[in-house]
Amino acid sequence: MARRTTTSAKSAAPTPPERIVDIDVADEMRGAFLEYAVSVIHARALPDARDGLKPVHRRILYSMSEMGLRPDRGHVKSSRVVGEVMGKYHPHGDTAIYDALVRMAQPFAMRLPLVDGHGNFGSLDDGPAASRYTEARMAPAALLMVGSLDEDTVPFVPNYDDQLLQPEVLPAAYPNLLVNGTTGIAVGMATQMPPHNLVEVIGAARHLLTHPQCSLDDLMRFVPGPDLPGGGRIVGLDGIRDAYLTGKGTFRTRATTRVEKVSPRRQGIVVTELPYLVGPEKVIEKIKDAVQGKRLEGIADVKDLSDRSHGLQLVIEIKNGFNPEAVLEKLYRLTPMEESFSINNVALVDGTPRTMGLKELLQVYVDFRVDVVRRRTEHRLRKRQDRLHLVDGLLIAILDIDEVIQVIRTSDDAATARQRLQDVFDLSEAQATYILDLQLRRLTKFSKLELEQEQEELRRQIAELEEILGDERVLIRLVSTELADVAKKHGTPRRTVLLESAGVPAATSTPLEIADDPCWVLLSTTGLLARTTSEDEPSRTGGRSRHDGVVAAIRTTARGEVGIVTSAGRVARVGALELPTLPPTNDAPSLSGGAPVGAYLDLGVDERVLTLTSLAPDSPGLALGTAQGIVKRVTPDVPKGATWEVIGLKDGDEVVGAVELRTGEEELVFVTSDAQLLHFNATVVRPQGRGAGGMAGIRVAAGERVRFFGALDGSADGIVVTVSGSADALPGTDPGALKVTPFAEYPSKGRGTAGVRAHRFLKGEDTLLLAWVGPADARASAANGVAIDLPPAEGRRDGSGTPAQRAIGGIGAW
Repeated sequence: MARRTTTSAKSAAPTPPERIVDIDVADEMRGAFLEYAVSVIHARALPDARDGLKPVHRRILYSMSEMGLRPDRGHVKSSRVVGEVMGKYHPHGDTAIYDALVRMAQPFAMRLPLVDGHGNFGSLDDGPAASRYTEARMAPAALLMVGSLDEDTVPFVPNYDDQLLQPEVLPAAYPNLLVNGTTGIAVGMATQMPPHNLVEVIGAARHLLTHPQCSLDDLMRFVPGPDLPGGGRIVGLDGIRDAYLTGKGTFRTRATTRVEKVSPRRQGIVVTELPYLVGPEKVIEKIKDAVQGKRLEGIADVKDLSDRSHGLQLVIEIKNGFNPEAVLEKLYRLTPMEESFSINNVALVDGTPRTMGLKELLQVYVDFRVDVVRRRTEHRLRKRQDRLHLVDGLLIAILDIDEVIQVIRTSDDAATARQRLQDVFDLSEAQATYILDLQLRRLTKFSKLELEQEQEELRRQIAELEEILGDERVLIRLVSTELADVAKKHGTPRRTVLLESAGVPAATSTPLEIADDPCWVLLSTTGLLARTTSEDEPSRTGGRSRHDGVVAAIRTTARGEVGIVTSAGRVARVGALELPTLPPTNDAPSLSGGAPVGAYLDLGVDERVLTLTSLAPDSPGLALGTAQGIVKRVTPDVPKGATWEVIGLKDGDEVVGAVELRTGEEELVFVTSDAQLLHFNATVVRPQGRGAGGMAGIRVAAGERVRFFGALDGSADGIVVTVSGSADALPGTDPGALKVTPFAEYPSKGRGTAGVRAHRFLKGEDTLLLAWVGPADARASAANGVAIDLPPAEGRRDGSGTPAQRAIGGIGAW
């Protein structure tokens, strides 16, 4: 037991006797601890599931908005922002506020930074400069968080001293909690959520808006996994699905590496991306400790060549006689080049901490966003109705302006004039007051026309706003459209590669000399490269690829080389030995253990990988087709360089298709965006040298382009797959109309002609989104790589398609 003594005293008054209250220490500590825990949970550590922000982040963004620190204004000292936040809304110390501001400005911590920082805001290995040395302003994405705050979209609550008001939550025009992730440690609970891709998350939110009963698998077609700011690779997807289902799960992240010659005599491992929030100095320190402790062998040197122009580049030099793949596997085990991330999706819902899966998180957000848009619409409706009321009164006054002036002049005071105006012209008090405040310059004929136009426009806007509030479907469609606009303006491509497995790990017993056995090099629809361990051609019909599709397969040897053909008309040499090895299988190969093409080839802006080609001198050569309808057969001439040009492209043109010829007598096929198909025999195209520009293949209409170019063996049964849609649709959101037709339906035409119609457009369709011609044993893949079966080839040559189940990202035969 403990005693609490209470006394009271007044000036010049005798001291009353002490009053001692006996309390239980356990009850007192329990109550005090509970109050402290609740305060930490609500006021500091856990984010709100609606806007994804903790109180300190919310107050920083609100203060910067009130200070006018928009992206089009100049930066101000960070200490000024910190002082404003601490003095008005967050009395918890300047260090905590500045740390929160710094994190919102770090592109390696946030997938979509909310603060535009100027100065040293730190790195993965070093902290930021003091707030007096850095400057800040709102990033463009922050405007989406605070937009329409002045339109009664969210409730406001008093600040800590009840002198000011602050928003309880920000309107948040996108699901910030999933996009940027968060970390926080409260009392008895914690949260840790990885960042995701904005376009993918918004796609899932829009799907949930229109399909409230959808399953988790439906949502994971849009959000297959986290998208970390630094890229890297996520190995193993089971833990991600567990987290999306239950709110808790674990996945492993690996560095993105490639093995290459770092000196004329030595190979090395070049690290271009590291796991989330892992810096190069930490990796170097762990490598040195492992080498000195005799736990890691084969490392000659480690250099950090990172800079602002080329980004992260950590070069690990391998000693002669050591297999780089075996050394790399040890690096994964002994250093932070492979890390685990534990997902714990804990956030506040109605002030209560909850652990939520992907669908619950999205549902909380979409419900909140619908409410925000509804409140905003109601506010705008009230404003326009009030304005229309004033305009109506003003028009009445202008029509009888002489009588209005007479009434005002004969009144004793303003109150009398206001009352007489109401009585004479049947006006409201607000209208009468507005007329009394009328300026003489508004009494012109032009002003009357302006008021009538404003009246008509206000009535039109009021009708639109009432329609939104009167029909839930219109409201949901508006929310979905606004989300699509955000994705279109602020979305970026996925940076993190998702791998179902790590492929075949290199063990310590891997032989130093690798035999030059026959193998196949494969390219997938999502741009992954790998090689097989067998000389047998990979099965195309015996199995099902779970996550990806094969679009090119070249036979070579383990020490052989193949060429990667790109849309810029160049070929890059890559050794088969550098590629990950797929495990033997009798089914169709799955390239989820492959490596991205970007690990072996630096692609230019808008440059894409098209196919693989053999570098054997006895090959029939390569056939190319361009967007402007040019066709070219390239003679089998392989120079010694790492990359070389295979076609001279005109300005604005690019290669859309390339195919490795086997006999030289295949049928070459073009398909254009306006659904014209032309095919002719490869023998009518004369082989040319690497520098030549090709010859006319198909006549392309003005404003159109070639969607597909390929080749089909005349002895094989082929199919034509076309997907139509709208050119204005947001990529990945419009599945399009799909049609599969036998290739025999299309007659052969001469080279240089326009071909024949291959697809009839329906209402709302104006282009082919995708076209493909090839063997009948083909399957499609979604934009995220998930395999899709194609319907039977029963379409008519000039018929229209049927709605596809989902957006198709690629087609190939496996």
